[in-house]
Amino acid sequence: MANGESEVGADVPAGGFVQLLTPDGERVDSVTTAEGTTYTVDFSDDEYRELYRDLVTVRRLDTEATALQRQGELGIWASLLGQEAAQVGSGRALRPQDMAFPTYREHGVLYTRGIDPIMPFGLFRGVDQGGWDPNEFKFNTYTIVIGSQTLHATGYAMGITMDGKTGGPDGEAVIAYFGDGATSQGEVNESFVWSGVFHAPIVFFCQNNQYAISEPLERQTRIPLHRRADGYGFPGVRVDGNDVLATFAVTRAALDNARQGQGPTLIEAYTYRMGAHTSSDDPTRYRIASEVESWQAKDPILRLRTFLTKQQIADDTFFADVDDSAKSLALSLRERVLAMPDPQPVTLFDNAYPNGSPEVDAQREQFVAYHAAFEGSDH
Repeated sequence: MANGESEVGADVPAGGFVQLLTPDGERVDSVTTAEGTTYTVDFSDDEYRELYRDLVTVRRLDTEATALQRQGELGIWASLLGQEAAQVGSGRALRPQDMAFPTYREHGVLYTRGIDPIMPFGLFRGVDQGGWDPNEFKFNTYTIVIGSQTLHATGYAMGITMDGKTGGPDGEAVIAYFGDGATSQGEVNESFVWSGVFHAPIVFFCQNNQYAISEPLERQTRIPLHRRADGYGFPGVRVDGNDVLATFAVTRAALDNARQGQGPTLIEAYTYRMGAHTSSDDPTRYRIASEVESWQAKDPILRLRTFLTKQQIADDTFFADVDDSAKSLALSLRERVLAMPDPQPVTLFDNAYPNGSPEVDAQREQFVAYHAAFEGSDH
């Protein structure tokens, strides 16, 4: 099946997208686009089951994080609810040598890179800056400034080319994550220009979750986002972001093209943010309940579970085991978050410069003296 203009159904946006697993859990063998690219996956039963486990686990961890924030244990939380397939599918498509540049919501990608899921909680609790080593895990630190990570990723990708690390299956590639709202940022468009001109080995992965905080997609673009790639001289493709199989297939193909020296690709993962933009947001102020309900029918976890059941790849015992494992991990995570020590305020100066700074040292002294003035005071 190739989703095109004439094949648009109730779950397919105008113009179509690559879909290998329908919301009803029906498997599509392969999809060939108008450009002649064919996408498919060839997973074993164990691999299908592991993808399901990934989806359930990252959603359960995300749910626990939201609860912790509501209980005052996190300063803020950016939920991935509804975007699990886009993140797990693309994350599992990465090869070990590939480098990822996230926003502040890619908890699912972080999980697929083998990073301890406790790591972003230090950031959102205000204990540290994230804590993982980007070089060890090939996953950069979270980026709060909207769109800036695309320029970081572009520079890294250009460096890969300069170092001669492209070409063949062992070549390196880069993926940069951002949302639909970020496509209106200058940094993102600048990164498109540089990547296109310098033929950088990068995949731009846009999670189009339909809203840039409270601004709907139609206020970001008048054409499908993936078509913007045409103006920068590289291909764009739209994939069903709630379909973990299609997301894997499209991302793997784009990364392999990049590593083999074929330049950038823009992927638009068409998905939906089921919850709030962050825990500080109230989505009921700008979208209606019926819209959310229509997307709930396209839930990425439900469709994969339906497929596994229909194909007799998994049974109730397996699903119960996955739920129990995810719950245990989430409860362990909660305990570890609550046990995090509060940092001393003066430590905010510790990592400003790697080799120290006279200016920062002077500021530290002033800070310490200021706080010392309140010792023994009731104020």
